[in-house]
Formats: sequence, C-alpha cells, structure tokens
Amino acid sequence: MNMKTVLGIVAALVVVVAIGLGPRLAHWFGVAVPGASTSETTAAVSIGGPFELVNGAGETVTDKDFRGKWMLVYFGYTFCPDVCPTSLGTVAAALDGLDPETVEKITPVFITVDPERDTPEAVGKYVSHFHPDMVGLTGSPEQVDAAVKVYRAYYKKQPQEDGPYLMDHSSVTYLMNPEGDFVRHFSHGVPPDAMADGLREAMGVPGA
Repeated sequence: MNMKTVLGIVAALVVVVAIGLGPRLAHWFGVAVPGASTSETTAAVSIGGPFELVNGAGETVTDKDFRGKWMLVYFGYTFCPDVCPTSLGTVAAALDGLDPETVEKITPVFITVDPERDTPEAVGKYVSHFHPDMVGLTGSPEQVDAAVKVYRAYYKKQPQEDGPYLMDHSSVTYLMNPEGDFVRHFSHGVPPDAMADGLREAMGVPGA
C-alpha cells in the first residue's frame, strides 16, 4: 500500500468521524453545524434530570419545583465577560417578544458553573439585570456538577496568569417542557426573534 493510498484512507476516516461527532460538538459548544437543526443535534441524547440547587434567596430548590412551567435553562457564570451576558440577553429579548400569557408559562433559569465565586446572593443579583422572571441557581461544587452532568453540559476552570480565572463552558439554552422533558436547544448566537419563534412552535402558540 503506497503513501497516497494511506493518506486517502486517513482522510476518509477523518470525514466519517467529523460527521459522526459534529452534532455532539455543536451541542457542547453551541455552534451551528450545516444541515443540522438545533433540535436534531441533541435529539439522540438524554438531557435533563433531577437536580438540587440553591436560589438567590438561599432556598433549596429542585427540578420538581419547576414542574408545570416551561424552562429555558442556561449554564454560565456571573464573571463571564461576554458569552453569558449575550445569551441571557437573547433569552430576555425573546421573552419580551412573546405575549404576556405565553411568558407566564416560561421560567428562564441560569445555573452557575462557578459555585466557588457565585454565591446565592451573586446569582440572584446577576439574573435580575436580565429579566424579572429569571431564576439564578448555585450550590455546592457537587450539586452544580450533578446538574451539569444530567444536562450533558460542559465546564472547566481556566487559570489566568494576569487575573482571575475564567470558566470554559458550553453555551446553549435548553428548552424543557412542563413535565421536565427536553424539547430542543438554542445555540449561542441565535437571534431573539428566532428563539421566540422556536418557543411559540414548541409550545403550540399561534404566530410561530
């Protein structure tokens, strides 16, 4: 087997792996994959499940406290310099684009991936800058890690030589139905009006 043949086989294997992992990577990092919708990229993955965290008032809450409401769940941290504010701003703008009756059925939820710095007071104050209905959640490192795992999210601390550490993390917004089941996700960078249309469609609201 000559070198040209070997290189051809390697190239073919790379393409196969890329096709297979593309949707999964898109979900983890919140980027779009050509030909794959935001719902298709996560359809084959079990997302969501039990969690126990602490809200901005210092109260312990679980996933069951949100039953009966649609949830928009986002994982980030209050020290995030750009991605988190952009994504949460998109959620807020999308909700503002819906009629009040529909908004009452949705609870936007921010879950920190940085419990070391994000106290209950910190997450409560942070989410208040985006939307009055947004709930900020934190907890012990073990509680946060458990929530991250059931949502198949990602995070990793990144030390900085010239300042406070940053957190790498997935940047997608999960839509969960009133029974707590995953419906679809919205990638980072989706326009607010597109998110609003996606919410109407998922909820069966006229105007989608």
